[in-house]
Amino acid sequence: MDAFSDDQTAAGRADGRPGRPPISQRFQRSRTAVWIATVGPGLLVMLADTDAGNIVAAADAGARWGYRLLPLPILLIPVLAMVQELAARIGIFSGGGFGDLLRQRTGRLVRTLAGLSLLIATFASLTTELSGITGVGEMFGLSRAFVLPASAGLILAILLSGEYPRVQRLAIFIGLFELGFVAIAWISHPTAKMLFVDLPDQRFGDPGYLYIAAALIGATFNPWMIFYQASAIAELRTGEAGYRAARLDTWIGALVTQLLTAAVLLAAAAAVARGRAPGPLTEIGQISQFLEPVLGPTFGRLVFGLGVIGASLAAAIVASLAAIWGLGELVSGREAFTPGRARGPFALAAAAVVVLSAIAVAATRDLVWLSVGLQVLNALLLPFVAFLLVVMTATALPPDVRLKGVRLWLVVAAITLVAAAGLVGAATMLM
Repeated sequence: MDAFSDDQTAAGRADGRPGRPPISQRFQRSRTAVWIATVGPGLLVMLADTDAGNIVAAADAGARWGYRLLPLPILLIPVLAMVQELAARIGIFSGGGFGDLLRQRTGRLVRTLAGLSLLIATFASLTTELSGITGVGEMFGLSRAFVLPASAGLILAILLSGEYPRVQRLAIFIGLFELGFVAIAWISHPTAKMLFVDLPDQRFGDPGYLYIAAALIGATFNPWMIFYQASAIAELRTGEAGYRAARLDTWIGALVTQLLTAAVLLAAAAAVARGRAPGPLTEIGQISQFLEPVLGPTFGRLVFGLGVIGASLAAAIVASLAAIWGLGELVSGREAFTPGRARGPFALAAAAVVVLSAIAVAATRDLVWLSVGLQVLNALLLPFVAFLLVVMTATALPPDVRLKGVRLWLVVAAITLVAAAGLVGAATMLM
């Protein structure tokens, strides 16, 4: 292939940046070792995608509309996997991140808009993560004045605490608390009668229904996910040997994150349908009541609290790293920043976003409204960032690994359909 070879990566990057021995050289005797070393970014970015905003949007959808929206997160699995696989392809075959490619191939206006989209998406994500942690704190009787500074400081400490692999392992471990929602959904599974009543009864004429659908779409597709996965895989320096592993990692991650979303929606809908929990959400901590009929008040609140905190911290770490990496690549094209090397204006920008997000949470009374609204904002950002991603993978990669032919048009059609649905859902609330 015409992609960066292992020799190029070991000696230096094609754009003049210093390199290090790629994984494919460091583990020449074991292809399995390359696979193991490559696994991580795809799974982590998907676990981070199932963040506090995702949980709140899914729970609100189940509480308000029953099982009607249950097919949506399932149908989004292949689209999410295709989008993130393109990001992985950029990281492997261009030798750099998504921001690197945009810096090399686009003009200042496009780069500026891409940077603004990344910052807005990072702000939205960090705000929802802090909202989730704050909601859990309030559920246990802790004030915002304590929870917000403590959680924001913890996010910054984790972000700047060490090298990338250490942060990745920590974030994956914390994020695994989210798996508790799958067990809850299994225990509180719906009856066939409930599904047959709700699923055919779609409410496409209701603006509120379309709005929450747009929130689920925005919760699935975050612009920072594209920047993060491309940069994280480029940082691993696997070469072509890691491509299959990266694809598998991405598809498994997409399956896991969407099943988690569906599990939260299902658990909420089942609890409301059986009269064991109240309907529409008014507080984030109210979601724990959907678990209480199965786990009891104390253990239900504990499982919910750990799940939301784990999801929020994992997403906050990944979104912050994506902002640092992406802005660095867009502005200067320097080597991808790991947390231990996050210095200068890019680290300050990420820190400022954390602070601004904390201020937004402190100033907002209704955290459910804030979290759902920010997911809809992600849906509005999706068309621009996804369009750039498709253009870059179709034109800027080596010819034999570009997105082309039937696959290109399939990806374009899928993204267009999802993006249009998100835009329609967001627009209905403005009419």
